[in-house]
Amino acid sequence: MRTAGTSPTSSVDELLEARSEANARFFEAEAERVARCCHRMAERFARGGRLIAIGCTPAARSDVRHVTVEFVHPVIVGKRALPALGLTGEAGALVEQVELLAEPDDIAIAFGVVDDRGGETGAALAQAGRRGCLTIAFEPAGAEWEFEPPGEDPWIHQELAETLYHVLWEHVHVFFDHRGLLTGREAKPVHDSGASSFLYPFLGESQTDLDSVLDDVRRSVLMKAAEVGALREQTLGENREALLGAAGALRARLDAGGKVLALGNGGSATDAMDLVADLRAPPRGRGWPPRRALDLTEDAPILTAIANDVGVAQIFSRQIIAIGREHDAVVALSTSGNSENVIAALAEARARGLATVAMVGYDGGRIADEGLADHVVVTRSQHIPRIQEAQASASHVLRELIEQAPAQPVS
Repeated sequence: MRTAGTSPTSSVDELLEARSEANARFFEAEAERVARCCHRMAERFARGGRLIAIGCTPAARSDVRHVTVEFVHPVIVGKRALPALGLTGEAGALVEQVELLAEPDDIAIAFGVVDDRGGETGAALAQAGRRGCLTIAFEPAGAEWEFEPPGEDPWIHQELAETLYHVLWEHVHVFFDHRGLLTGREAKPVHDSGASSFLYPFLGESQTDLDSVLDDVRRSVLMKAAEVGALREQTLGENREALLGAAGALRARLDAGGKVLALGNGGSATDAMDLVADLRAPPRGRGWPPRRALDLTEDAPILTAIANDVGVAQIFSRQIIAIGREHDAVVALSTSGNSENVIAALAEARARGLATVAMVGYDGGRIADEGLADHVVVTRSQHIPRIQEAQASASHVLRELIEQAPAQPVS
């Protein structure tokens, strides 16, 4: 959080430094346990288990949806989809949902236990444990595996948790390639990680030496943590002026009575969901006002109706036509910068005079090349999980900068 007397530019540097330090500390301390947790998760999946993600706060809901989409819709070439369910408050009491759906070989992963003032998430996690599930949490919650990020900043905690569950998802697949290390499966004579080998540069061909593979995975976890640390530095450092400009534009729109419309596809949809949660409900103790924001990925009937009757390319632009108003702004997230429906949404927003902000990966794609948004933040990577993790940091920093930006009229 910005200290008195610092400039917004200095604040970006401080926010980056805090993230870099926490990232290094956390993964250095937890890499070995992360590797062992991946092995245990792989054994559960091999027996037919599923991942069940649970959480009921608005911020936790975005992580629930994010981790489930990563497991069900893998972006690693040649790797299997793994069964995952997301349980949130919309469908009723979490404990009752767990009681109905959890099975003994499942894996339960909980988000927002401490922030859940009603204790519903913690109770649901405990119920999952009683049903025989392996349990995982990112805070003290009575889980079998607990990975608690350092410090007190809730947004840094979320960013580290996102990297960690991406890493769990990536490395679970390692143990499927080492069949002899999973209970009840026979070893194959040669290990070949195939098209995904670039993701696992330390892996050898061992089928029976669990300690060796665990050490390989531990080192790979540390490598990925270092990758996202460097990418976060690039994203926040190289895009400092873009973030400051975006924050000023959003603050002006919000002060004028406008709202932020956030959107994205897949994992980027969950990042849009998280941004809206952070705008509506700022962290306790900071004295920030709730800000007006809508998540254009939230309403499944609207999305499916437009996709079915008009086309997927219009799922966001049609909503902007319907609910976009004077002084509103659009924040679009895309790992590629080329998503047709995101580009259509930005075009519609501009045509209606809305401010536009885009966070994109790779080289920025069409959105950066053609200047399709007023403010563009480029995360220069081709690895989707790392892009999303760095974009989460950029989104949180943007949220902080909105409150630091001076009041100004809408231009």
